[in-house]
Amino acid sequence: MSRREKIEALLAETPDDVFLNYSLAMECTKVGEVDDARKAFATCRELDPNYVPAYFQEGQLLAGQDQIAEAQAILNEGIAVARAVGDDHALGEMTEFLAQISP
Repeated sequence: MSRREKIEALLAETPDDVFLNYSLAMECTKVGEVDDARKAFATCRELDPNYVPAYFQEGQLLAGQDQIAEAQAILNEGIAVARAVGDDHALGEMTEFLAQISP
C-alpha cells in the first residue's frame, strides 16, 4: 500500500481531519498530482480556515505551475490569516515568497 493509499484509508475513517487532508495534499504535490493537491488544500482551508501551512504550500505549488496570480491570491489570504493568528514565522515566510514571485 502506498503512502497516499494509507492516508486515503485514514481519511475514509476521519474525513474531517485537517492534518490528514494536509498530508494528502503534500503527498499529491510530491508526485505532481496538482489537481488532487489543490482539492486537498482547499479541504484543509474549509475545515480550518486558520490552518496556515495549507496557504503557504498551495501558494508554492501554484507558483511552481506558473499560476502566479492564483499563487499571489492564496498567499495574500495566508498572510492575513497568519497575521490574525499571530504566526509570525509563517507570516515572514509567505511575505518573502510573495515578494519573490511578484513583479
